[in-house]
Amino acid sequence: MRFKTIFMIFAFLGQIFSGSAQVRVEKNINYAGNTEINNTLNIYHKKGDQQNQDVIVFIHGGSWSSGKKETYWWLGRNLAKKNIVTAVINYPLAPNASYKEMAMASAMAVKWVVANITSYGGNPKRVFLMGHSAGGHLCELINADPQYFQSLKMENPVKGVILDDAFGLDMDEYLTKAEKDDNYTDFLRTFSTEQKNWQLGSPLYYVKNISNPHLIFYGSKTYQAIQIQSERIYQTLQAQNVPVKLEIIKGKKHVGMISQMIFGGNRLYKSIIEFLKQTN
Repeated sequence: MRFKTIFMIFAFLGQIFSGSAQVRVEKNINYAGNTEINNTLNIYHKKGDQQNQDVIVFIHGGSWSSGKKETYWWLGRNLAKKNIVTAVINYPLAPNASYKEMAMASAMAVKWVVANITSYGGNPKRVFLMGHSAGGHLCELINADPQYFQSLKMENPVKGVILDDAFGLDMDEYLTKAEKDDNYTDFLRTFSTEQKNWQLGSPLYYVKNISNPHLIFYGSKTYQAIQIQSERIYQTLQAQNVPVKLEIIKGKKHVGMISQMIFGGNRLYKSIIEFLKQTN
């Protein structure tokens, strides 16, 4: 509750300092052809007749069991003001969904964006994924494991990936070594008690499939598992000659790695814009 209050205060301050009159918001668009709120997204785009803008699909974190797209309105607005059409998605959560169902929903959202984003000024050939925490896991899983886009009868459309303090890049390693606490029990709801599923649900298991450019952030004070696995994927992609950049954000903990972006002048936006420009 304390975290939620602090988050709302920062969001309010961010709105004061950044404004949003130049951004249009399209809310609660269903991407799965049903009536489920967990299969909806919000689109943020600049007012006017801009076309062929870069697109970011943002997947929120929350330990695969909490979170909603509305919380991140400030991210959508800040990116849209920087000429990046942004889709912030909902997806089904634990305990009512497994990681595979979450990943499938995320891939469906991306498919919808590719098919429809021109109506909002976006370029369907320049769709990037961005995720924080568990959202980073889902971004990389649908990017690296080909089954999700293949099941939708499409090639992987992801131009590049932005990982912001991504958690769970190797769930097999984490669940094997982790302290058996309440979080551990919650994660088993998502990944099951079968160790083979921990590996199958780990983006690093499919890392050889990755060829698109990556921008990786993690905080210098974040969880050790995030630091270790972010370094692993960075070093592995480097070894595969995949374009990748790593930025360690000094003094930031896990939540701070996303909440700092409430302010439109935050340094991460500059890095993201540079990454998009450098990705051909």
